[in-house]
Amino acid sequence: QVQLVESGGGLVQAGGSLRLSCAASGRTFSRYVMAWFRQGLGKEREFVARISFSGASTDYPDSAKGRFTISRDNAKNTVYLQMNSLKPEDTAIYYCAAGSVWTINVSNYNYWGQGTQVTVSS
Repeated sequence: QVQLVESGGGLVQAGGSLRLSCAASGRTFSRYVMAWFRQGLGKEREFVARISFSGASTDYPDSAKGRFTISRDNAKNTVYLQMNSLKPEDTAIYYCAAGSVWTINVSNYNYWGQGTQVTVSS
């Protein structure tokens, strides 16, 4: 069992930056693929970034490449999402997720945080 708690969301102007954190409970954090997803108002939850067990591999959709960076600190049981050059279309609730499979499929992630709101004003 893994419990995830996100933090770091907030209101930022377009072009600004935010760093999200996701703290995980349990001693098996390093055994999970970690990912960030987001869900805008009236939209489906979408993949934002993922990172492998060790942190050696990362992956992003085109919308996030070059602007977002996912990282993890297994000693601290924490995964991060650094978001730069934010756009109004990045406004959403951002969720941290843990799973056992290297995938971007929402349904393959077993554990989810409660989400943190990111609002980007124009």
